[in-house]
Amino acid sequence: MSINPHLIAVQWQLRWPIYQRLIDLEVPCDYAPYQPLRVEVNSPLAALQVWSVVRQVSAPRETLIDWLEHCWQCSLTTLSEYHNPAES
Repeated sequence: MSINPHLIAVQWQLRWPIYQRLIDLEVPCDYAPYQPLRVEVNSPLAALQVWSVVRQVSAPRETLIDWLEHCWQCSLTTLSEYHNPAES
């Protein structure tokens, strides 16, 4: 852990699942009871992973559903632009 890790202020009951997922993703972090979660962000990828994990754990279910539906629409639009079955 670096000398100046970033502190993430999240609800106390969300710290453990966020910590566990960041450890799974190999993002250096430190968890202590009654303390903010400390995370070392050394790259843009690590920053994106932290943002994604915090959002996934803390966002309301409806927000996550809307985001997933938006991603599916983008994916379907992109696929249809690159592959036209009538041309095959």
